Formats: sequence, structure tokens, C-alpha cells
Amino acid sequence: MPATPANPPLVLSRLDCERLEALLDQPAQAGPQFDGLRDELARAEVCEPKDVPADAITMNSTARFVDEATGAERELTLVYPRDADGSPDKVSILAPVGSALLGLRAGQSIEWQLPGGRSTRLRVLEIRYQPEAAGEFHR
Repeated sequence: MPATPANPPLVLSRLDCERLEALLDQPAQAGPQFDGLRDELARAEVCEPKDVPADAITMNSTARFVDEATGAERELTLVYPRDADGSPDKVSILAPVGSALLGLRAGQSIEWQLPGGRSTRLRVLEIRYQPEAAGEFHR
């Protein structure tokens, strides 16, 4: 799927992409609820971790974003399912909001389908922490 106003260009690190593809290959992640994440991985520009722009949301990044439909601002850390411990400041990559945010850069917005046929538009305000920008390439 090419980038559109609803689907801006995405940037992913090669390590994140490999780990996420392996996660999605597991039988527990075989359902259609993960198709959005699969589509995002397929259309992303993949680069080496050291080459990821500092303003892109990667795995284990902490970002502040706004739901443009409600105006609600949130700050979340995007984590792998094993690290999603139920705390309100973490979101699993397998959750709809997590899948939507992956690869976005500060200032970009994305239209994303939510469960129940609803959709939302999320806009990234800033990246507060990114492992690659901090020199942590293996998290």
C-alpha cells in the first residue's frame, strides 16, 4: 500500500522489522486483526538502526500524540507484547494504537481502523525517547 494522506511514509529499523515479522509468524498472531500491522510492515522504508531518523517511532520509543477526533493527548511507550504489563504508559505493538504509531515521524498523522468498525486519526506531536537515537540498537 503506497503512502497517502491517510497513510504517510513510514520508517522502520531492520531489527524492528525482523522481530515484528517473526512475531506475526507465530500461530497466536494469525488472525485478521493483525492485517493492519502486516500492511504497515510491507509498505515501510526499512533501514539500518543507526540510520533511523531520530523523530521516528520505533519499538521501545516513547512518543506524545493527539487523537485528532477528540483532541485527547497521550504519551505512550511502544512495546513488544511480552513487555506490555498493563501500565497506562505502555502500549503493545499488537494493539490498534500501537500498530498505528509504528514508523510515524513527528508531525505526521494517520487514519487508523479501530475495533468495532470505528476509525481515528492520530498525529505525532513529539518523540520523547527513541532507542536508536540514544545509541541503543539492540533493545
